[in-house]
Amino acid sequence: MDDIKFWSKISAEIMEEVHEAINPLVGERKAGKIVKMGADGTPTKLIDLVAEEKVVEVLESADRPLTLVSEEIGRIEIGMGQSEVVFVVDPLDGTFNAVKNIPAYGISLAIAEITDHDRSMTMNDIELGFVKNFATGDIYQAAKGAGASLNGDAIFNSAENDVSQSSIGAYIYRGDMEMVDNLCKLVRRMRILGSVAIELCYVADGTYDAFLDVRGNLRIVDVSAAKLIAQEAGGLVTDEYNQNLNSKLNVLERTSIVASGNENIHKELLKILGGI
Repeated sequence: MDDIKFWSKISAEIMEEVHEAINPLVGERKAGKIVKMGADGTPTKLIDLVAEEKVVEVLESADRPLTLVSEEIGRIEIGMGQSEVVFVVDPLDGTFNAVKNIPAYGISLAIAEITDHDRSMTMNDIELGFVKNFATGDIYQAAKGAGASLNGDAIFNSAENDVSQSSIGAYIYRGDMEMVDNLCKLVRRMRILGSVAIELCYVADGTYDAFLDVRGNLRIVDVSAAKLIAQEAGGLVTDEYNQNLNSKLNVLERTSIVASGNENIHKELLKILGGI
């Protein structure tokens, strides 16, 4: 990617500025007020809007042509001329947690360089990924082919290959309770934190042995950055049918996801889900 240092600097500025902007709203009732419907078809809360407006403000100040794909605003062009990159952003992942001051909420930033303006960009084009947990200050990042890090230190997936001893995260909402029951019998422990981007990063650094969300309704803005981070840490990331995640970079794309630290646990989880 051209100008990797420049776009990394812009991303760092976004993370800092958004954190500062939303901080007064965390734990406040007014933060959860619905102010409009987002481009993705879900309600936008006040704290989401504040976060996204700060993202746009920082990107406009970069004074470079780019495309922003963001959960609330949809797809917009920023700057004059043909876009150099696509920013895929979830300004606030874990909105409910932020409103209730549950310490698992943050921002997801993924960047893809545009080399062919006639081709639709996909998740496989993502070259830089950043996830910041605002509650802890932890910053996960990755560059394609260069590994992943947490607060500047290299990270790697869990080496656990016994699924009966595994700890997994999941996002479950009115899901298939039979599947959930089977998972609970298979693994040692499960956690549900409500922030997909952060929990995928927990796979990247070995906190989780695996993570899954099989609702089929997962937005690509939530996972574009963390997918790269988990993969660069050595992990496997597919959908529930063991297919590569390569959705187009827009807010209407939906997917499922299974991420794990090694092939054995990945296969066992997919068997439960019926994907292999």
